Amino acid sequence: MSNSLFVTKFRTHTLGELNKSNVGQEVTVAGWVAKRRDHGGLIFVDLRDRFGLTQIVFNPEKVRELHKEAEKIRLEYVIQVTGKVVPRPAGTENPKLPTGEIEIEASDLKILNASEQSPFEISEDSFVSDDVRLKYRFLDLRRKMMQRNLKFRYDVTRVARTYFDGQGFMEVETPCLTKSTPEGARDYLVPARLSPGDFYALPQSPQLFKQLLMVSGIDRYYQLARCFRDEDLRADRQPEHTQIDVEMSFIGEENIMNLIEGLLVSVFKNLMKIELKTPFRRMSYDEAMNRYGSDKPDLRFGLEMSDVTELFKDTGFKVFQDVIQAKGAIKALPVSGGAQFSRKDMDDMTEHVKGFGAKGLVWMKRSAAGEWESPVAKFFTPEVLEKIAKTLNVKNGDVVFMVASDWRTSCFSLGALRNYLANKLKLIAEGKYELCWVVDFPMFEYSDEEKRLMALHHPFTAPKDEDVPKLKTHPETAHAKAYDIVLNGTEIGGGSIRIHDRGIQSQVFECLGIGEAEAQEKFGFLLKALSFGAPPHGGIAIGLDRLCAVLLGAESIRDVIAFPKTQKGTCLMTEAPSKVAPKQLKELHLKPVA
Repeated sequence: MSNSLFVTKFRTHTLGELNKSNVGQEVTVAGWVAKRRDHGGLIFVDLRDRFGLTQIVFNPEKVRELHKEAEKIRLEYVIQVTGKVVPRPAGTENPKLPTGEIEIEASDLKILNASEQSPFEISEDSFVSDDVRLKYRFLDLRRKMMQRNLKFRYDVTRVARTYFDGQGFMEVETPCLTKSTPEGARDYLVPARLSPGDFYALPQSPQLFKQLLMVSGIDRYYQLARCFRDEDLRADRQPEHTQIDVEMSFIGEENIMNLIEGLLVSVFKNLMKIELKTPFRRMSYDEAMNRYGSDKPDLRFGLEMSDVTELFKDTGFKVFQDVIQAKGAIKALPVSGGAQFSRKDMDDMTEHVKGFGAKGLVWMKRSAAGEWESPVAKFFTPEVLEKIAKTLNVKNGDVVFMVASDWRTSCFSLGALRNYLANKLKLIAEGKYELCWVVDFPMFEYSDEEKRLMALHHPFTAPKDEDVPKLKTHPETAHAKAYDIVLNGTEIGGGSIRIHDRGIQSQVFECLGIGEAEAQEKFGFLLKALSFGAPPHGGIAIGLDRLCAVLLGAESIRDVIAFPKTQKGTCLMTEAPSKVAPKQLKELHLKPVA
């Protein structure tokens, strides 16, 4: 008999559990018709549910009336079948299925519900546009891939809960209707009907509440938290997402990193059957940017960058000289065998780096004969060219790509080319996973749009102890007690040690141009809490959607979310967002703007 949890009046077994040990048993199953085939009077149906697929056979010689009813069956009909489990005839077994050695010889059939013709074939190998998939998501979720993805996502949360429970953590829910404290992405606002003119905000993260929980003495908190950000969307972003949110008291950076390494070791071991080695590699922000052109470096392949600014300080190439005088940087990326690239390849790569802020891309090929080929080679003496070859270990048949701009743009744009080339040259081994921590981030970055310093992570991140004095003198040089966890070039989580001293928190607000009055208005409750014995504390948030997408090799996090939004933030299935009735607007004291 099947697991009693699944036994109901509709079924005795699910459709993934029957095998040769069940031969001779009479069973009742129910599910959706995945395939229907007529073979010389016999009707075969592949019946599917979440747990698997089982073949049903309707034989007119045994139950003629039943056969007539079976002729009505179409794809995606929901049916209930009773019959005897029998071995499949020799040569017809399907070794790809757990149920592939048996079939059910039907003796009774009930059509529980009919189905319209599906707008697409519900199978793994059928091509369906994203718009159609999202419009009919309830059908898309019937596909094996999507059910596997959602099951994997559930398994990650199950492993995480077990892990944190074993580490002495308490799961605590924090509010989804809270105060708007915009400092970064835009908030989603919710009008408060009982307070005309006032608004709640949906939380971008539980950041402030989890810090307050530490002040409250909870000590170790976690939550599978829903977060909302009104920002431009990409393949790895959604207006709402889920994060594995963690906060701890009386700890330092290494404690958090060790904790999360343990979590990921458990996830990989239990779900991927992979043993990870700890500790993971640690890399400073500056090292990651200088060597890989990214604060989330993909370490599955080489292609390391170098700074060649000094090599060109005395050359006559005006583009480079202008950058050097402006205290910018010239970054170089040598590529073995890259001399094979065509002029069109070079043009495509030039356009690619422009999309990341670079004004152009300098390339220099070294031919099989050792001659330099480049539109800019004429600007450099043979001695400089030889220095380039020696410094970058350039051999015949190689190419060097260079970007000259401010340091940040040079790093990011050439780093984007590095990733582009890894895919173009197929340098990434399938099934390879590389994890690392990026640490020692700057506290702030200057925003040209805002004309002020902005928090690189968030305003509650603690500065390095030795950099606290810099907050009053040179805040742009201060570094943070922050850390990001990176998997295969994707940031899957980030966190920091928080500021627990009210005085230092006020200094950071000042650095960000947030005056005392504004700080009280936005964060008065936090500042007050910090005055009542706040312990040293810190935490991290792991992006559940991103983690699952990377581990499953999904192209987009939409493939690991049951009901995602499009890149425009819309739900094609429910047609949200949508207009509401005038009565609702009136109740909320709102008027539409034409």
